[in-house]
Amino acid sequence: MATNDNHGILDLTGRRALVTGASRGIGAAIIRLLSAAGADVMIGYRTRSADAQAVADEAIARGVRAHTHAADVATAEGAEGLVRATVRELGGIDIFVANAGIWPEEDVAMGAMSADRWHRTVRENLDSIFFTTAAVTRAISDSGRIVLISSTAGQRGEAFHSDYAATKGAVISITKSLAVELAPRDITVNCVAPGWVDTEMVAGAVSGQGIDGIARAIPLGRIASPEDIAGPVVFLCSALARHVTGEIVNVNGGSVLCG
Repeated sequence: MATNDNHGILDLTGRRALVTGASRGIGAAIIRLLSAAGADVMIGYRTRSADAQAVADEAIARGVRAHTHAADVATAEGAEGLVRATVRELGGIDIFVANAGIWPEEDVAMGAMSADRWHRTVRENLDSIFFTTAAVTRAISDSGRIVLISSTAGQRGEAFHSDYAATKGAVISITKSLAVELAPRDITVNCVAPGWVDTEMVAGAVSGQGIDGIARAIPLGRIASPEDIAGPVVFLCSALARHVTGEIVNVNGGSVLCG
């Protein structure tokens, strides 16, 4: 029996959730909060099997079912295999969070950007969304919940990271399109757009620029933790958000308000 500390407010007991990019960072935080709310979980990852299993073990300790599955979700075969594994292990899918992606750390002007970098970013950030979400739409139950992870860069752009910004902007467009497509099945589709988040993926940039300097540009005075992102994601997966669809939830400490 799952142990739910939320007293019914965010009760996801018996719901079956798939999260990609879930062996670390934001994805792992989402798994922790989903399992704390009672959801059974599938941890999608690519190569970090020990990290993925550690996240699964934490969830199991909370009394829910948890499994891991390695896949390259930037391919149709990998994405479909992950969805099949989730249905096999959990019996279906009620919640899907598309979190897998990359942020190329090196600043590169568009005029100097190689085709290899462009295609890699598109593959990891956009192809992965397309293949996983398309497969999920064929498997998710009616009244399900889909949350796609974008970025502040998808709304305001990001100089010297036009590849990243372009893919994250596309995720926002997919969110709005899919929300209308799936509304007849009572499936909501929303997007969470983080700003700076203290994760391994951006550790080099945060170290180079100085975390204090970045924080000074954020009205709340700090960069987000992975848990700060997980909270709004799990809210969107809950019954409390049952009439919210096609929306972009900004989780950036107010940074977009400062120009």
